[in-house]
Amino acid sequence: MADISYDVVIVGGGVSGCAIARELSRYETSVCVVEQQEDVCCGTSKANSAIVHAGFDAQTGSLMARLNVEGARLMPGLCEELGVDYQQIGSLVVCTSEETRPGLMELLSRGVANGVDELRIIDREELLALEPNVSDEAVAALWAPAAGIVNPFQLTVALAEVAVVNGVDFRFNEKVESLSREESGLWVIRTSVGELRSRCVVNAAGVFADELHNMAAGPDDRLAISPRRGQYYVLDTAAAGYVRHTVFALPTALGKGVLVTPTTAGNILVGPTAEDIDDKRGVDTTAGGVAEVRSKSSITMKDVPFQHAIRTFSGLRAHQPGHDFIIGEVAGAPGFVDCAAIESPGLSSAPAIGRTVADIVRSVLVYPAEKPFWQGTRKRIPDVEHLSLEEWTALVKERPDYGHIICRCRRVTEGQIVDAVRSPLKPRSLDAVKRRVEAGMGRCQGGFCSPKVMEIIAREAPDMVMGDVTKMGPGSELVFGHTRPQTGGEAR
Repeated sequence: MADISYDVVIVGGGVSGCAIARELSRYETSVCVVEQQEDVCCGTSKANSAIVHAGFDAQTGSLMARLNVEGARLMPGLCEELGVDYQQIGSLVVCTSEETRPGLMELLSRGVANGVDELRIIDREELLALEPNVSDEAVAALWAPAAGIVNPFQLTVALAEVAVVNGVDFRFNEKVESLSREESGLWVIRTSVGELRSRCVVNAAGVFADELHNMAAGPDDRLAISPRRGQYYVLDTAAAGYVRHTVFALPTALGKGVLVTPTTAGNILVGPTAEDIDDKRGVDTTAGGVAEVRSKSSITMKDVPFQHAIRTFSGLRAHQPGHDFIIGEVAGAPGFVDCAAIESPGLSSAPAIGRTVADIVRSVLVYPAEKPFWQGTRKRIPDVEHLSLEEWTALVKERPDYGHIICRCRRVTEGQIVDAVRSPLKPRSLDAVKRRVEAGMGRCQGGFCSPKVMEIIAREAPDMVMGDVTKMGPGSELVFGHTRPQTGGEAR
């Protein structure tokens, strides 16, 4: 492949990389996002607690603390602009003994110093009014009304779609294999597909960010990131109402512990564990891990309705010993900008991370001009599940395919899937469609709707047939041939 040149190449299509891409799309720059997976939101961004942390946990004065608080304040407005589900439900850190109450005071003091609004400690009576199913041992809690929950799939996809509409290129299934810098000052990015050249490289590669950093930095500037695995339970929407806010236990050295929280889709998440592992692709779940989730959830909440469990999953956080975000141009590597070690509260901080990194890149490029016509908002695909009967009826009159339900569990229609496949960042797998419209996220986990979703993807993508549609990219093929001879060419 011939070399292709850009002003900026962003490596990594998670929420941080897509937030940076959206911010840079405001300016007269050529930008490309390179992602080794088949879609955006395939790493840490798809497997987390989906929480917007208020900002009381990070150490005062850290970059993590500043960007968490700033990101949490930006998140409601950003989600409104992008048509992303967000709810400011507040969070509670539960104390289960008087001996540990000083831990709440420490978090309160830190949160105030970090600039978090409306923090206060509440007693058991008020806690019970907020969360009737709280543990019988709970004596007090830190109440943070500024905390919220967000749909991380929608957020990452929406950021990417706005970037695409404003001229950003996305290259999927393309792994960065090496980096070098020419005497001209251009970076050469060699990938599994070919070569790219750019004036600036942004390292937003998640758990692989240390590998990319170490390709660019000198021998005295090495970065080490450990994948920290967190395992979760997902409970069905039948358990909705069991918990109303995000409920934490007092944090430990390994993180915020096992939490119980609603999601914007009406499910309940329980988790995560915190296990440092060696495998940067080790997103398997274990019997011991999910058992730990069940056991530790009872510290703060009683009778968690695990009988409604529909899925377990795990995700990896990009942990480094200093436990702070690493953001900035690397000394000795002009034009190489780290956005590394973005672990919790990375999702909460994403709007602020996007702005911060984009400002650094703009300075590297000597402040390119703003585009005169930048489209920063996005119209979301209608969500039939949350429409009134009158609204749905009116929509079906305009678009009859919105009356054909494909995913029964989530009430996702053919029209929603069609619009997803025709969107600016076109999904080409079952999981990519699921991230956009939630087909397959319900009680049966795609057992009923997957074949029909595959048919729609193949029908709406002119370069695909049924056998090209995978679950989650190359290596996850679902169709391998026909059971009987075909007479009219391969069926779509």
